[in-house]
Amino acid sequence: MSDTQRLDQWLWHARFFKTRSLATKLVATGQVRVDGDKVQKPSHALRPGQTLTFKQAKQIRVIRVKALASRRGPAPEAQELYTDLSPDPQNNTPENPRFEGKGRPTGKDRRNARLMRDHPLE
Repeated sequence: MSDTQRLDQWLWHARFFKTRSLATKLVATGQVRVDGDKVQKPSHALRPGQTLTFKQAKQIRVIRVKALASRRGPAPEAQELYTDLSPDPQNNTPENPRFEGKGRPTGKDRRNARLMRDHPLE
């Protein structure tokens, strides 16, 4: 096996994309960075030790290549090809609004207050 592999092929083998054409499209549109540099050729030569940055399903993935693949195997085999350096996903969902003491409390606020009054936390 050679010491390089096509970028789109490796992304597909490592199971980041369901089809190779999806991986090719992402690379061709310039949405993949290799060691911080934008890459637009799906045939870019990828080597172990390089770092990939790309967007996958509303999440930024940062991946360090550990090994090259000879086939698209099962998921546990694919996970041995890389180290995931991605930051923890932030919980961007807004919290439910709470009663801030402005205006009349709702029925739910009154029930919660009554429960807290009758059964305080120890």
